[in-house]
Amino acid sequence: MGRTYIVEETVGQYLSNINLQGKAFVSGLLIGQCSSQKDYVILATRTPPKEEQNESPTHSKAKLDNLDEEWATEHAHQVSRMLPGGLLVLGVFIITALEMGSEFQNTLRRLVFAVEKSVNKKRLWNFTEEEVSERVILHFCSSTKKIFCRTYDIHDPKSSAKPADWKYQNGLSASWLSLECTVYINIHVPLSTTSVSYTLEKNTKNGLARWAKQIENGIYLINGQVKDEDCDLLEGQKKSSRGNTQAANHSFDIRVLTQLLLNSDHRSTAMVQICSGSVNLKGAVKCRAYIHSNKPKVKDAVQAMKRDILNTVADRCEILFEDLLLNEIPEKKDSEKEFHILPHRVFVPIPGSTVMLCDYKFGDESAEELRDHFLEMLDRMIQIEDLEIAEEINTACISSSMDTEASLDNTDDEQPKQPIKTTIVLKIQQNIGVIAAFAVAALAAGISFHYFSD
Repeated sequence: MGRTYIVEETVGQYLSNINLQGKAFVSGLLIGQCSSQKDYVILATRTPPKEEQNESPTHSKAKLDNLDEEWATEHAHQVSRMLPGGLLVLGVFIITALEMGSEFQNTLRRLVFAVEKSVNKKRLWNFTEEEVSERVILHFCSSTKKIFCRTYDIHDPKSSAKPADWKYQNGLSASWLSLECTVYINIHVPLSTTSVSYTLEKNTKNGLARWAKQIENGIYLINGQVKDEDCDLLEGQKKSSRGNTQAANHSFDIRVLTQLLLNSDHRSTAMVQICSGSVNLKGAVKCRAYIHSNKPKVKDAVQAMKRDILNTVADRCEILFEDLLLNEIPEKKDSEKEFHILPHRVFVPIPGSTVMLCDYKFGDESAEELRDHFLEMLDRMIQIEDLEIAEEINTACISSSMDTEASLDNTDDEQPKQPIKTTIVLKIQQNIGVIAAFAVAALAAGISFHYFSD
């Protein structure tokens, strides 16, 4: 028997309301959450048409072979940034006026593999062997309203289609659980005489990869307690008169303890490295994850939060580098210092759901621009008053404190704490002279932990 997909009823209404407007097809993404027994689909969004497709009516007779795979996968990559922890792109859909044929299935098969590759190519984490590796393709016939649903194992390029059940449910995510965490980051990346010639983006990614191991190996407190990973997340919660755990609008506070030494049981020799600069990434990030309320496990909640922490930091850096490239801002040379503020996070609710989506905003971007981006990427018209800015930025205060290295490193004495706590700051010091970076790891009797959350 194949997998079962429990689908929010509004997703079915969304698919039914899409008008082909003379086009041969409309494709898009299915968004939700995997679990060991079944998958949950809470959102669908069409791939936005290209500008030339909007302007030219000749595309109305285009064949399915003309599906722009590169455009569709880039859309999937952009959408994946707007998903909090626990949510994934579960697959793809296509809507046509004709019933399912072999050409549709072959196209969807190629697309679902390409989308999966696109959304995971720059991640700081990997899927575990125990996780579900099947992704769904859905064909919806606008004429007959028939649905054709199949899954593929994305870890096996030669996998064949498996049947799957598609079942609608009203208010699917109305009682999902939310997890919230604030993580303080202070990543220092020494640049050797070799790596100093690399791009800022590459050096930053190298530093993030090492930091990601700390996050993966950290200890996670749930409402101040360490819980066994195989325990039910809702264990000990109040029960209703029917015996069901009351999980509606329930939020968990997550705090992260990270080890000071990644390999405390492994003896390491001291190493001296000649460096010509450094990259520093510091600040605070607001992280959120969501998990279904059907007997969730502690390990599922922790995993969702870990991945949101890793995703939001990596995504912000990537967005910054794209912005620098788009605006053709050159990297500074010689002894000059670069200072960039990464975009901060904004959340917006899904009507009828406890789940919120997110986006990223630079200080000079308006709420209207955010609204337009949600409409383009997720095909959702949001209300500006619903935007929840998770992190405020006091740019004037931060920029004045970054004129010298001393003012950045001693903000406790010279600047108020709040600006540094409410934004991520990327500081680059290139060619500031030859310094020695000492990395010493010693065998410790116990494991020390650094309190890495507020």
